Parts: sequence; structure tokens; C-alpha cells
Amino acid sequence: MAKWTAFPHPGDYAFDATSLKKSWARLHQGDCEPLPKEAAVLQAWVLFHNGEFQNAAEAGLKAGGTGITVANKATSIYANYLETREKAKLDLFTEVADRAEAQQAAEPKNANSYYWQAYALGRYGQGISVAKALAQGLGTKVKNALEHAIKLSPKHADAHIALAAFHAEVIDKVGSLIGGMTYGAKKDQGLSLFREALKLNPSSAIAMIEYANGMVMLEGDKKMKEATKLYEQAAASQPQDAMERLDVEMAKAELED
Repeated sequence: MAKWTAFPHPGDYAFDATSLKKSWARLHQGDCEPLPKEAAVLQAWVLFHNGEFQNAAEAGLKAGGTGITVANKATSIYANYLETREKAKLDLFTEVADRAEAQQAAEPKNANSYYWQAYALGRYGQGISVAKALAQGLGTKVKNALEHAIKLSPKHADAHIALAAFHAEVIDKVGSLIGGMTYGAKKDQGLSLFREALKLNPSSAIAMIEYANGMVMLEGDKKMKEATKLYEQAAASQPQDAMERLDVEMAKAELED
């Protein structure tokens, strides 16, 4: 594994197994991942929440089982925020999608195996262009995986956000008529999923950011004021771990542009 770019704020988060257990419910409000029983998997999560994404991915793979979920989350978050080389980023998303699909066969009731497959394919699709991704049939795969994740875990806020973003991006790229007929993308459903995500995880900066982006895609510039307000709320959030820090900093960067 090539060396990954380091988290830009090393040492700012210092969880250990005990403190992570206490903060688990808050930190995993978005993905509903159950607290792991295995010490090795918990340790991989400690590394993840402290921003040691490469070490977390390696530890998760080594632990196996539910450790695959840590590996997939660490790889996806790293690829999305810190990997600057486009090909390397796309390769990482492909790895995650393949691993998550294999995990589904081993653990068919694991909602996050479906969520991380969808997340990785969705980000990969954004990387190659949404139009190309739709032509390759990735849109249907993403939608099906997210709907399945929500079926398995109805309070999975992150899956609600991702499915809402799917509706918004498809309509933004191909219009509501083709989007609805070909991909089952609907404006009202997208907006409803965004609202539900924020209800499930009200402090989520990434939910606010994605809702803001989706609102403008679905309703146009007339929603710019509301969208900016959501970005401001996201930027003012208090991040509790390394991943949330990256979300908040992205909101701040967008407001500065």
C-alpha cells in the first residue's frame, strides 16, 4: 500500500478504546455501526477517529469480519478528502466498492456493506462524470444499494443523505423527466430524504452540506440563501473526530470561495 497523505491535524483527536466507547453513539449516529465486540476492530476504529486513516484501513483489513467496514470507511474518507491524485482516488473507490460487495455475500444483513459500496461507486461516478457513470449503469447500482441499506437500517442518516444526493445529481444532469423515467429519481423524494437525514442526525455537518448542494440542484438559485445558511451552520459545527473536522473544513472552504 503506497503511503497516504497524513491527516492535516495530527494529535488533535486522541481517542482510546475507553473514550471511544463512551462517544460511540454520538460518533456513529450517521452510520448506525454497532459497537464492535472484538478488541482489534475497536482499535481500528480508534485509529480512524483519530485521523490515522491508513493505519485504520490496514488494521481493519487485518482484523477481518466487521473490521472490513472500518477499512472501507477509512479508505473512502481518505480518498474523498485527502487524496489529490485523481487516478489513485478512483482506484481506492473501486477497491472499496469491490470489498463491500464481497462483504455483502459474507454478511447479508450488514447495512454498511451496502452503504459503503454505494458511497464508493457514487464518488467514483462523480470522478469520471455523473453522465458517464449513469451510462455505465452505476446509478441503478448505487440506488439499489442505498435503498437496501435503509431497509436494513431505517435510521441510517448517511444512507438517507447519499440517496437524496443521488436523486438530486441525476435530476441535475439529465432533467426530471428522463431522471424519473430511467433512474427513478424524483425531486420531492430527494428533498424529503435530505430532511429525514437531518432529523436523524441533526448535528451532521455533511448532512447540511449535501442538503445545501442538493437544494440548489433541485430548486435552483432561488434557494441559494437557504443553502448558504446551511453551509454556515456546517462551518460553525464543533467536530468531534477527524472525519467531522474534514467535513467542517470543507464547509469553511466553500464559504471562502
